Amino acid sequence: MTASPALGRSGLAEYARVTRSGTYSFLIALPLFVAYEVLILLVNTPGEAAVRVGADVWIKQILALVGATRMFWVGVIVLVVGIGVVLYERKRRLPIRPAWFGWMLLESVLYAVIVAVLVSQVISGLFYGIAVQPAALAGQVGESIGLPRMLALSLGAGLYEELVFRVFLVTGLAWLLTRMGTKSTRAYVAAALVGAAIFSAVHYIGAYGDPFTLASFSFRFLFGLALNGLYLARGFGVAAWTHALYDVMVVTGMLG
Repeated sequence: MTASPALGRSGLAEYARVTRSGTYSFLIALPLFVAYEVLILLVNTPGEAAVRVGADVWIKQILALVGATRMFWVGVIVLVVGIGVVLYERKRRLPIRPAWFGWMLLESVLYAVIVAVLVSQVISGLFYGIAVQPAALAGQVGESIGLPRMLALSLGAGLYEELVFRVFLVTGLAWLLTRMGTKSTRAYVAAALVGAAIFSAVHYIGAYGDPFTLASFSFRFLFGLALNGLYLARGFGVAAWTHALYDVMVVTGMLG
């Protein structure tokens, strides 16, 4: 590890480049993984239906197909993949600067607030003054499962939904489109649009799915599109924390 240099113009350029790497994304997302898995075990009391993030359930169902049915194996896979990424990038002399993780978290707080405000304003303009408040989108589910579970799910959504919808879906679609001959920029734009639409749509599916309205679908589509842009520009770690902190702010009423 090395000391963090002053963030001048060249320092900012290096910070932006380095912190979107797999190493920084893994290390800053690891606390989200641990916190979610611990909290979700604590809030899911015996005798009641267990509540988990849908994207988390999908990933664990896929892992179960190859025999990884216990949480132990999920943790092992996360650590093996993450450590592999860190070791590979360390060979390329990627610097590890602890202070930069703090800057990434500050970025995420800022993005969470800005995205929520901007998307709300856009939706209000598109639907002639109909405001879709972020807290209203979580209200129905929150009343049925309680605040502790909502806080745990907020952390899990930031981690697992970003992993599924940004890393797997958007990256996968972009790769597929480029393999089909689409230019790189167009491929990523198309993947971001399709990924945002799917991200929004899944919120209306399942036992805890919301009643569909065009305004709420559009809100989530634009929010997903903003997260896609953050993922492509700043990497998985910042996108995951932005999503998690946004959800925490929503369920605690900080975003109204």
